[in-house]
Amino acid sequence: MTDDGARATTEPIAASNPGSKPGPTTGPKTESTGAPTPDPHGTFQQRRTARRISWGIPPRWVRRCVVAPLIVLAAFLWLPIAFWLLIIVAGVVSWAMPGGARILRVLFIAGVYLLWDAMALVWMWIMWVGSGFGWKIHEPVFERAHYRLAGRMLKSLFAAAKWTLRLTIDGSHVDLDGGAKGRPIIVVSRHAGPADSFIIVEGLINRFRRHPAIVLKDTLQWDPAVDTLLNRVPTRFVTPFRRRRAGSPGGTQAIASLAAGLGPEDALLIFPEGANATPKRRTKRIADLRAAGHHELADRAEAMPHVMPPHAGGVLAAMEACPEAAVVVVAHTGLEQLSTVHDIWRELPTDKTITFMGWFADQDEIPEGRDEREAWLYSWWERVDKWIDEHEPETEGGSSRAT
Repeated sequence: MTDDGARATTEPIAASNPGSKPGPTTGPKTESTGAPTPDPHGTFQQRRTARRISWGIPPRWVRRCVVAPLIVLAAFLWLPIAFWLLIIVAGVVSWAMPGGARILRVLFIAGVYLLWDAMALVWMWIMWVGSGFGWKIHEPVFERAHYRLAGRMLKSLFAAAKWTLRLTIDGSHVDLDGGAKGRPIIVVSRHAGPADSFIIVEGLINRFRRHPAIVLKDTLQWDPAVDTLLNRVPTRFVTPFRRRRAGSPGGTQAIASLAAGLGPEDALLIFPEGANATPKRRTKRIADLRAAGHHELADRAEAMPHVMPPHAGGVLAAMEACPEAAVVVVAHTGLEQLSTVHDIWRELPTDKTITFMGWFADQDEIPEGRDEREAWLYSWWERVDKWIDEHEPETEGGSSRAT
């Protein structure tokens, strides 16, 4: 028997044996050689491997100069979007959720304030360009434009704060135009709690169409928008005495210079207490009065638990520099428990009503002498203290907390 015959007889037996396994090629044999032809689609494993996606690695310069910068750019474009989406969600959730949700409320207000600051800076840059790159930025037309911008920005900021912190501001008892049409006014206000100056300025601009002039601490210039805007309108930033350079004007001089330039639409805002009223400051102020020999004024100050003894120098300087101005005394209540950061955090959401009250001082009752005018200012502060005692909201313990 030849080898070919043997091969012919054994191959069918192997093919029919159920326990045998096919070789790597199962295609039909070629007629010329008898060798098996490969499957045009390959084996199962080959077909599975072919379906896998294979990415070629780009050159190093592409990875370093193209891919890496694109990733960084995408991150910088996405992060602001994600941040503002988070801010919006925080605002909605904090408004809808009962209870505190303090972190969400703070996050929302911080985001709104950041956007508020940025928008104000952009608008002021546009006005700076429009004024001839600052050439006429202090002209009356641009001064009025900055007041309008301040009014709109403060209105939008308070709208967000009222919505998120559940604040109500009641100024229905204040009429700054009733007795001072066509005259400048000097607004002498109590100072207690955060943002009371912003609330008064917003009312002066938007409700009474006044142009406020303010004397403020120089540290407020850390805020870029406040710094830029207030340095373009009549404002004086005062440096505390311990950091003041020789020859620099103090608070009294700054107030007098502002008052001397008041026009019929202007309002000078003064806080005679000098800082937010706190028990520690009040105690020190009374001790300073006694140390200076003003025992009668110290006794009167001790009888006013809700306010601090007023510094009369600035108020009297303003009245002397602008004798035609009407004097308005403003009191408010609702912010007494928000003296520190801890107080603000504890009270969020505040759920408070801030109530304002204003009185016009009768020109005929204003005395002439300096000492007499200082006593007259204390009389007004006693009236403010009494009004606060009658209108201050009660604390959780059921009694109002004295300042």
